[in-house]
Amino acid sequence: MLKEDIKLKSKFEVIKSLESFVDQNIHSLLKPIEESWQPSDFLPDMKSELWRDEVLEFRNKAAGLPDDLMIVLIGDMITEEALPTYQTWLNRLEGITDITGSSINAWARWSRGWTSEENRHGDLLNKYLFLTGRVNMRAVELTIHHLINNGFDPHTENDPYLGFIYTSFQERATKISHSNVARLAIKAGEDKLHKICGVIAGDEARHEKAYKLFMTKIFETDPVQAILSFSKMMKTKITMPANLMYDGCDKNLFLKFSNVAQKLGIYTVKDYSEIINNLVKGWNIESITGLSGIASKAQDYLCTLSDRYLALANRFSFSNKIDEFSWIFNRDTLVKN
Repeated sequence: MLKEDIKLKSKFEVIKSLESFVDQNIHSLLKPIEESWQPSDFLPDMKSELWRDEVLEFRNKAAGLPDDLMIVLIGDMITEEALPTYQTWLNRLEGITDITGSSINAWARWSRGWTSEENRHGDLLNKYLFLTGRVNMRAVELTIHHLINNGFDPHTENDPYLGFIYTSFQERATKISHSNVARLAIKAGEDKLHKICGVIAGDEARHEKAYKLFMTKIFETDPVQAILSFSKMMKTKITMPANLMYDGCDKNLFLKFSNVAQKLGIYTVKDYSEIINNLVKGWNIESITGLSGIASKAQDYLCTLSDRYLALANRFSFSNKIDEFSWIFNRDTLVKN
């Protein structure tokens, strides 16, 4: 048997051993469906006699949002809408597989429950953007179509440790992005979008807590492989889930979208540094004892990594070029006062 096969088998056994823990805690990690919010809770009531007034009020509030904030909101929505790709990826992780598609084991129930909660995010943001009347929905829909078709490779292979490290990082990143959009929305006088992004950020915070908890248990059970996996994931770097977005004409679309998010301070290199620091402290990396060799070197690497990214952030400069986006009818992202 190959050495790598032995490692994977060990990780598989650890994941299987955690199934009872997930089973006992799944109800606190996921909200009961009957108590969960739904997209229609935040949108005009189209069956009301006053639906026209509600839609007009909705559009008037959205009219005050600057184009650059709209671009980030659209990019975040497209990222959420590629959910089928993420569930497919999660279902490939060793030990997490939902074998029948409706398996009753705890990991399968977690995977489906997480997906069903996440599914509301894209639904709500998509409907919001449609109702504003400010978005080229066909260009947006083409981008979603292309993104799901292009796929998603976070470089986690089928390794559950790498997968949970990735999701711990990414859930916090999306929470930060949605929270900052909410902050800028209320600044622009759009309280409805502020509430929408706030409730989505709340879901992401709960999901972040769950994935970090899974990894906490893995660190307790298998600290050497856990710390090596954490180091490997950080050296590989976190690939954003929508990095293959394409609208049919702009091959630099993700870079342009990221540049706008950076300019607005919605998701930046400093945030990347902060997330690393949060994970290192949350998993008590510095306090893990009994490590030697490459595991000890991995510990040293991880404990100084956030500071290195912070130093990079302080030197980081982004393009001042004003970009056009098909999503907003090829207007540029310059805010016109």
